[in-house]
Amino acid sequence: MSETDYYKILGVNKNATNVEIKKAYRKLAMKYHPDHARGDKDAEAKFKKISEAYAVLSDKEKRKNYDSFGSTGFRQRYSQEDIFRGFDFTDILKEFGIRGANSCPGRRNFSFGGETLFGNQPRRHPTGIKGSDFVYELPLTIREVATGTSKTVQFKRAEHTEKITVKIPKGMVTGKKLRLAGKGEQGPYGGPPGDLYILSKVYDDPVFTVKGYDLYTNAEIKISKAMLGTSIAVPTIYHKELSLKIPPGTKHKTMMRLSGHGLPYMKSKGKGDLYVLVSVNLPKKLTAKQKKLIEELADTGL
Repeated sequence: MSETDYYKILGVNKNATNVEIKKAYRKLAMKYHPDHARGDKDAEAKFKKISEAYAVLSDKEKRKNYDSFGSTGFRQRYSQEDIFRGFDFTDILKEFGIRGANSCPGRRNFSFGGETLFGNQPRRHPTGIKGSDFVYELPLTIREVATGTSKTVQFKRAEHTEKITVKIPKGMVTGKKLRLAGKGEQGPYGGPPGDLYILSKVYDDPVFTVKGYDLYTNAEIKISKAMLGTSIAVPTIYHKELSLKIPPGTKHKTMMRLSGHGLPYMKSKGKGDLYVLVSVNLPKKLTAKQKKLIEELADTGL
């Protein structure tokens, strides 16, 4: 299913205010409304698209869900009828100076998922609407991501505060979600409750930088070791060290990889990699002995 970018359809950015969204819709509605775009065969389709975008982005709860789950995830939660439910487009267009069906003889109504744009047809009483989903951002350390853990989550639901224990699997890196069915907002008109999504956010770590399932760390060696080669101890998230061989002639800021020593994948076997950025320490001051030895090396052509 292709993604639908409501912001792009209205020509606004994702930080647009409600005033900016309404202004953008007014401009496009005036352009593509069939009263104003006579002869344009695509006007009706364009008018429906911008009206759908406005119905979502002008509603606080719908816009929040669209921003959280994207077009595909939003469509899994809202039908076409849900999107337009509760919107009185006749009043909206009157505010914009556009006439409705009653003042346009012969104008056919536009149907938007069960809601009629023009006319005075009686509205059906909505039933069985699923409640909104909740998103809870859960901070985790990289070691909790590496081993898995259990966390107590406390959130407000309806008139009370609810507390549950959630099992966090290995590999739940930043951006990964867990779905707890039925723990969201209660649906109106007796509808089923929405879901609760636990969204992972990995803490900053003093030793490692996390990028997906890969880990990055730094190591520093002396210039003599870079020239002659050496082995260094590299820390891991599992409280043990690995031996990394530094070949002779290693340059400053060389990135070296330790395969399979990153974070575990969440739903499959295997792990990411551990990358070590090797920096060569160039001394700012030399002792007299060091300077003499460097001069002798220079005389050899090194």
